Amino acid sequence: MSTQSRAPASTAANDEQELIRGVGLWGATTLNMIDMIGVGPFITIPLIIAAMGGPQAMLGWILGAVLVICDGLVWAELGAALPGSGGSYRYLSEIYGPRKLGHLMSFLFIWQLTFSAPLSIASGSIGLAQYATYIFPALGNAKKVTLPVLGVVEINAIPVVLVAIAALGVAVFLLYRRITLIERLSKFLWVGVMLTILWVIFAGVTHFDAKLAFDFPAGAFTLRPEFFTGLGAALLVAVYDYWGYYNVCFFGGEVKDPGRNIPRAVLLSILFVAIIYIVMNISILGVIPWREFASTADTPAQRYVIASFMERLYGTKAGVVATALIMWTAFASVFSLLLGYSRVPFAAARDGNYFHVFAKVHARHRFPYVSLLVMGGIATLFCFFRLADVIAALVVIRILVQFLAQIVGVIVLRVRRPDLPRPFRMWLYPLPALMALGGFVYVLIERKNFLKEIRYAAVLVVAGLIIYFVRARMRGEWPFNQNLISNSATTGT
Repeated sequence: MSTQSRAPASTAANDEQELIRGVGLWGATTLNMIDMIGVGPFITIPLIIAAMGGPQAMLGWILGAVLVICDGLVWAELGAALPGSGGSYRYLSEIYGPRKLGHLMSFLFIWQLTFSAPLSIASGSIGLAQYATYIFPALGNAKKVTLPVLGVVEINAIPVVLVAIAALGVAVFLLYRRITLIERLSKFLWVGVMLTILWVIFAGVTHFDAKLAFDFPAGAFTLRPEFFTGLGAALLVAVYDYWGYYNVCFFGGEVKDPGRNIPRAVLLSILFVAIIYIVMNISILGVIPWREFASTADTPAQRYVIASFMERLYGTKAGVVATALIMWTAFASVFSLLLGYSRVPFAAARDGNYFHVFAKVHARHRFPYVSLLVMGGIATLFCFFRLADVIAALVVIRILVQFLAQIVGVIVLRVRRPDLPRPFRMWLYPLPALMALGGFVYVLIERKNFLKEIRYAAVLVVAGLIIYFVRARMRGEWPFNQNLISNSATTGT
C-alpha cells in the first residue's frame, strides 16, 4: 500500500489516541435525530405547502426521504470504511488522493464549512428565537437593510438576534466538557424532542379530518412546469429538514465499533425521522386547512405555526407549552450541530490542511475546544439574517461544494481502492448514489430564482480556490510540489 493511501488511516489512528470512543449506537442515533428534527419541521410547513399549492406538498417530504436514504447509504459506506473524525473532510481527501486533488477538495470542504456549518447552527438558533415571539411579541419583526455585496436583505430584530445568540452561548457552555458526559446529555435532550413530536402527532390524529388533509386543488398532480418548480422548492426545504443524518460521521473518531454503529445510526435516524415527519404533517393538515397554512408563508405567523395549532385545539396555555417544547427541540439541534461540526476543523488541522490552532485538544476533557469556540462564534454573525435566506444559502452551498463531490467520490473510491475494508457496503450499488446525484441536481436548478444562491456558492468556491492556490504555492503543496508529484508517479500513487 502506498504512503498516500496510508496517510488518512494513520491520521485517524492518531485522532483515536487523543479522543475517547465513548458514543454507542443509541447515543449516535439520538444525536443524529435531535440534529435532524430541530426547529425545521415546526416552521417550514407553510413554506412547503405554499411552494406546491396544496396538500400534495406531502410529496416533498416523501421524495425527500427517498433522496436522503440514497445519500445516507453513501455516508454509511464511507463512514464505516473511514471512521475517523472529520466526516467529508477525511472522505474527500482519501477519495481523490491526500497528496493530489484530494488535498484541494478537502481544503474546499473546510472552506465552505466555515460558512455552511455556522449557517446550519444559526438556523436552529434563529428558529428558537422566532418561536419565542409567540410568548413575547415585543421581540419585534425583521426589517430590510442594504448591505455591501449582498444588497437588500432582511435582518432579524435585535431582540430576536440576542435570544438566538444566547441559545448558542448555552450550547457552547454545555459542550465544553468530556464526550461521555455529552452522550448522556444528548439522551436527555432527545426525550424532550420526542415528547414534543408525539404530542403534536397525538393532537393531530385525535382531531383528524380526512377531508381537510386530502383536499387537493384542481390539477394538483398535473405535470406542468409549475408543478416541477414547486416540487423543487419543496424538496429544498425537505432536504434541510432531514439533514443531520450524517452528523455521526463528523465525530466518527469518538464512536464505539464505528464499522457497525455509524451505518446503523445513519440509516435508523433517517427511518425514524421520515416516519415522524410524514405522520406529523398529514395529521396537522387534517386539522388546519392547507390554504390557511399557505397564507402564513410570508407573515410573522409562520414563525410559530405549531404553537398556533396547539392554541386552536387546547387553548392559549397549550400554545405556550408547545412553544417552550419546540424551543427545547431547536436548542437540542443547535447542541448536536455544534458537537459534530466542531470536530471537522480539528481533523483538518491535525492533517496540516487547516490552521494549526484548531488541532488543540482540551488538556483535561480531551475535546477540540478551539474549533468548538470558533464555530459558535461565527454562527452568532448569521443569527442576524432571515431564516428562509439562511436555509436556501446553506442547502445550495453544501450540495455544490460537498455532496456532489462525495456522491461521485464513493464510486471513485470503489475503483481506486477495491482493497479498502468496507464493513458496510451500499445496497444496490451504484443505483442509490446515482439517484442521490440526480436528486440533488434537481433541487439546485428546479426552483424559481435558483441562480441567486448558486452565485453565492460560485463566489465562495472561486475565493476558496484563490486562497488554496496562493497557500499551496507558498507551502510547496499540490500542484506546485514537483518533487512530490514525481515521487508519487514513481511509486504508482
